Parts: sequence; C-alpha cells; structure tokens
Amino acid sequence: MAAKDDDRNAPERTCVATRAVRPAEELIRFVRAPDGQVVPDLKRELPGRGAWVTATADAVRLAVTRKAFARGLKDAVMVDPAIDQTVDELLERQTLAMLGFANKAGRVVCGFAKVEAALMKEPVLALIEAADAGADGVRKLAQAWRRAGKTGETRRVGLFRSAQLDLALGRSNVVHAALLAGPVSAAFLARCEALARYRGMNDGPEPAEAAGSTAASGEEPAKMDRA
Repeated sequence: MAAKDDDRNAPERTCVATRAVRPAEELIRFVRAPDGQVVPDLKRELPGRGAWVTATADAVRLAVTRKAFARGLKDAVMVDPAIDQTVDELLERQTLAMLGFANKAGRVVCGFAKVEAALMKEPVLALIEAADAGADGVRKLAQAWRRAGKTGETRRVGLFRSAQLDLALGRSNVVHAALLAGPVSAAFLARCEALARYRGMNDGPEPAEAAGSTAASGEEPAKMDRA
C-alpha cells in the first residue's frame, strides 16, 4: 500500500458521515478486511486506507445509512447493519480490561465498608457503582464523600452491571468499588468517558455527590454488596 494511503498518524481527519473535520482522537477508524467486510480499527494498527467516523453511535449509524464507508474506503464493501453495536461492545470490553489492569495494580478497593473507609483516607478518583446498585448504598457513599471534607471532585462510574464488574475484578457480587489515583486509573476513566460519549451520555462519569442526590429519588435498592 502506498505511504500516502497510510492515514493512521494524521492529526486531524474528516468524518465520512458528517464531513466535519476533527482531531483524530475524536474519531473511530474503520478499514476494509480482506473479505470486504468493514471492521473497526480502534487501536489504529491495521494497514491500508481508513474511513474515519466521529466516535458516537449516532455518527456510525449515519455512516451506514449514507453508505459513507464505501466512499471513504474507495472500494466495494460489506457493512453489518449492527456495526454500531459491535463498536460499543469493543469499547466496553477495552474499558473493562483497563479496570482489570487497575485492579491488578492495587488501585481498586471493593465492598461498601472498604470503599467508605477509602473515601476517608485514600486518594479516590472515582466511585465505581454497578448500574444495578441499590439507591440507598449509592446515596450513603455520596454522603461519606461529603463527610470526608476533601477538595476536588470524585467521579461516579455507573456504566457497568454487577456481573460485568465481577468478571473484570475477579470477584463475586461487586456493587461498590473505589478507584484510587494512579496512571492506569486515569486511563480507565478516559476509556469510561469515551464509552459514555459514544453512547450519547454527554458528561461521562458524573460527580459522586450528584449521583447520590439522584439515587435518593425513591428507587428501591436493587441488590446488596457482598464484595
């Protein structure tokens, strides 16, 4: 393939769906596989011409509707109508893998009592709470953060179900976890923000205090945390 067709290091690219010019890190690269199928290249490692799409599910669906992949790749291609969901699953898998790395680095504390204690004495970057967590536990941990009187803002990550957290952390019944400061923790939060943006959750991980206020709105607790 000619060097001029290697677009992987370009600082900016044009979205084939919207025609907006954006920094490369705000787009997803797609390539044509040998069988003609369009596949996402999230790591930007695959050779050949790429078609770049704004990193949101809406933009990927728009690219499918407008048949923009064939134009961007300048070749006949086959596109799975559910390619937006494929990208979502890949982003989710990468994010959970990064959480696993943070756990192996000793930057994750699990279990309600341990998380509550960590909020008082550890550099907590984020509260990780299962999407099916009980409202009462979410509210109480938000209150614990306020009682700690620390400056700055702890984030709340609620993108994953308890079963997904179990697999990522190698534990059972994970509902509440604390993410401690560290490079791999920051990388995990960046992945969370990218996944949230892709799904149209504009703010990504939300402030822990706001999450506690929302959780106190009358929902019934979904499950207890035995991790």
